[in-house]
Amino acid sequence: MIAPGRDRGTVTAFVLGLVMAFVVIAGLALDGGRLVAAHVSAVDHAENAARAGAQEVTLVRVGWRILDPTRAARAARAYLDAQGLDGDVRADFSYVTVTVRIRQSTTLLRLVGIDQRWVSATRTARLVST
Repeated sequence: MIAPGRDRGTVTAFVLGLVMAFVVIAGLALDGGRLVAAHVSAVDHAENAARAGAQEVTLVRVGWRILDPTRAARAARAYLDAQGLDGDVRADFSYVTVTVRIRQSTTLLRLVGIDQRWVSATRTARLVST
């Protein structure tokens, strides 16, 4: 038989360890899901901005189909600005490439010192000749 008082606090330390493990796992599940959702949103916005820029086709009347890089970049940037998003736009005569960056704050992971994470996505729209 164990002497009374020898194991005092052992269960408390074990329970505390389990609670901390559950908080971390819940934080990874909750905040991880939010980060995945933010990435999906960044991909969607990058695709839409690139498509908006790729609609700036010029010289169609003379039989050519090329992008106007200035207007394409301006249209893609206008989309990002309208959505309140941060990102980069590059355009040439046949491609528009957009990178979107979204800052996602955390909820439970804040307890372990992770306040926010950045999520980014890059997509390219290409002018296709018919």
